[in-house]
Amino acid sequence: MRTFHYTDVAPTPAPGLEGVTLRWVLGENVGAPHFAMRVIDVEPGAATEHHAHDWEHEVYVITGEGAVLDPEGRETPIGPGTCVYVAPNEVHRFANTGREVLRFICVIPNPA
Repeated sequence: MRTFHYTDVAPTPAPGLEGVTLRWVLGENVGAPHFAMRVIDVEPGAATEHHAHDWEHEVYVITGEGAVLDPEGRETPIGPGTCVYVAPNEVHRFANTGREVLRFICVIPNPA
């Protein structure tokens, strides 16, 4: 068992995305064989790109206000306590629409 604060893991910039950082808090660093947990920060006015991938992921919003692109192409508001399930191959995007950092936990299959 390992315990630590998420800020003990250094944030890394999301490739090609201004104002988006990721912390790979659980995964390869603890020897997790199946899943990886990331804490993602999206600065005010920033967003992830519209994208899809072959795996699902689960999201839990910790702080901030934003919007997520839903399967019908609408932007659905999200905030603290919001849970989001993104199915495999579903186009999605997370945008910060507020004045503070949009921070969420994202769990995906271990990329290793």
